[in-house]
This record gives sequence, structure tokens and C-alpha cells, in this order.
Amino acid sequence: MPGHLALLIAILAEVAATSALKASEGFSNLGPSIVVVAGYGAAFYFLSLALKTIPMGVAYAIWSAVGIVLISLVGWLVYAQKLDFAAMAGMGLIIAGVLVLNVFSGTAGH
Repeated sequence: MPGHLALLIAILAEVAATSALKASEGFSNLGPSIVVVAGYGAAFYFLSLALKTIPMGVAYAIWSAVGIVLISLVGWLVYAQKLDFAAMAGMGLIIAGVLVLNVFSGTAGH
């Protein structure tokens, strides 16, 4: 499996698990609690596959940046959580940082 595909799956599994973590209400709801455990298990498994070909620092930078943005969007869309200008600007800077890392850095393993 290509490293970037494994990383994408890891990120999506982590976003699903974190979204379900809120819905689990402290692990008192069984369905979302199962999604949390399965999602984090899948996330770390696929992250370990990604690390076979992507440098650890680069993979983690992408993982955390994309995860932050996606979780914020889920919070906004699903849980009606507010995002102010500073939050959106900060996420824009995070995205810009990942783009710089992937486009201009020699460590990204093009």
C-alpha cells in the first residue's frame, strides 16, 4: 500500500474515532464507544504502514494538521461548534505549513 494512501486512511480513521469520542459521552454509549476503539486501532495501524515510506516527522505533521482541520469541520457541521476568525486563520496557517512541507521540503520524500 502506498504510504500516502495509508496515511490518508489513518487520518480518516482518527477523525471518525475522535468524532465518536464526543458522541460516546464518556464511553457510556456503546455504539460510539466501539467506533472510538476500532477507529483509533485502525488509525495507528495505518499510520504504522505509512511510516514505512514516509519520514516520521513529515507523516506526523500531515496527520496532525489534516486531523485538526477535519475535526474542526466535524465539530462545526455535526456538533454546531463555532469557529471564529482566529480559529479559521490558524487552520489556514496549518494547511499552508503542510503545503510548504510537501511542496518545498526535501524531507517529504517526493
